[in-house]
Amino acid sequence: MSTGDDQIMLLLKDPATSRRGFEMLVRQYSEPLYWKIRHFVLTHEDANDVLQNTFVKAWVNLGGFKGDAKISTWLYRIAINESLDFLRKQKAVNKISTDAEQGVSTLLMADEYFDGDEMQAQLQEAIAHLPDVQRTVFNLRYYEGMKYSEISRILNTSEGSLKASYHIAVQKISDYFKHKN
Repeated sequence: MSTGDDQIMLLLKDPATSRRGFEMLVRQYSEPLYWKIRHFVLTHEDANDVLQNTFVKAWVNLGGFKGDAKISTWLYRIAINESLDFLRKQKAVNKISTDAEQGVSTLLMADEYFDGDEMQAQLQEAIAHLPDVQRTVFNLRYYEGMKYSEISRILNTSEGSLKASYHIAVQKISDYFKHKN
């Protein structure tokens, strides 16, 4: 744990200072969590909503955090679960199918907060077609540069299955581009 995390943990454990500790946690982790979430939900507004839900869930479940894992691991797990829940809910109301018809790349290129080019938008479209587990592993490994051991702690699964999921995801993305061209 970093010195900042140690200080945050001390503040969070004491009911008299837990609010201040949580405010420090929000300041320290808002931006990195936002970008992790953004790779899943794609639009700025949705990422902000999921980020807010992530911090609400973290606050509500603060008593259940024992400090066995790093604060970042705990928060990333919540953020990923909230992102996947958001996507599942969107699919349930057919928003994703409508978006898929319009094309993820088209939506991204129209998003004023998206700073990528057409190729990056097409990559996001290919990623959007992956199953949840493969998409999650790909995003954490490719965009965040996380080691399989860290992803394993976040997702609570074996490194071997993560490596297989990543390999399959890369193959599917490659196939997507072969068929697109």
